[in-house]
Amino acid sequence: MEFREIGECGTVRRRWEDMDIDILVKIFQSLTVFELTSGIAHVCSTWRLAACDPFLWRTLDLSMLKSNFIKIPLEPYVYVHGDSDKTLTQFLKIALSLSRENITSLFFHFNLYVSEDHLTYTAQRCPRLKRLVLPAWNRVENKMIEAIKLWKDLESLTMPSIVDSPLLVQAIATNCRKFSELKIMGPFDIYFASSLVTYLPTLKVLSLRCSMLYKDTLIFILDNMCCLEVLNISHCLLIEVPTPPAPRRIVRQLDKTILEKASHLRYFLACMSDTCIMCQKTRNDEGLMRWYKYDEGLWKEDEISSLAL
Repeated sequence: MEFREIGECGTVRRRWEDMDIDILVKIFQSLTVFELTSGIAHVCSTWRLAACDPFLWRTLDLSMLKSNFIKIPLEPYVYVHGDSDKTLTQFLKIALSLSRENITSLFFHFNLYVSEDHLTYTAQRCPRLKRLVLPAWNRVENKMIEAIKLWKDLESLTMPSIVDSPLLVQAIATNCRKFSELKIMGPFDIYFASSLVTYLPTLKVLSLRCSMLYKDTLIFILDNMCCLEVLNISHCLLIEVPTPPAPRRIVRQLDKTILEKASHLRYFLACMSDTCIMCQKTRNDEGLMRWYKYDEGLWKEDEISSLAL
């Protein structure tokens, strides 16, 4: 394939592969990941070399890609259309081939339900992964520990609330020695908190924003996670369960005890205002956010900048 360059002495023929790779990489930086995987690498060998440049593949952002699915009453509680799975499979094959194992950050949409095959394929081809955002685990929870074992450099994870948290947290502690940041998108109970205290006592950053959180669980975290530096409970539905027969109640203001226990933190981020729109959304959804009802990018936000998308 050739392109024409007009010089002082007339028309000179040059081939596409004669283009400077650094210039091509600079141009490719302006493309989305979907444009980058649309066939550019097939133009010629030079373009493919540029399309595989590590600079282009530090982050694979799929936070705009959703599954075509319906909710079902039995596990895994979602049914994903076969064409949706095929589309993701084809995309991952191209993207992970071009990335050449250079991806360090990987972001999935909260409505992108990856399969076990997708997760395994991705884990094997992203050995340098440092940050993973995977809010939907319905179809992969049984395979996550196997994936974690391949991500020795993992430092940050955004995940949903799960039932078998001890096994997962233990796998992270065993295999990911640099792990320091965790964000839970969903209810956070004493069972999950106990897993963190037991297996990840050196965790530095924890975000529970927009989740249901019991006051006793919050106090347990503050008392036992001595290495924690940053805790975000902004817009949480904080529940206090008093001695029966008194009913449980929503905590609308942090008391002196909690504030004193949180004083050792570098940053303690909290918002429980009745006038806050996000706090209102969490209460309306009873601590289990229905992100699909809101603006597309709202689920990506976090008061901790390193956890926002």
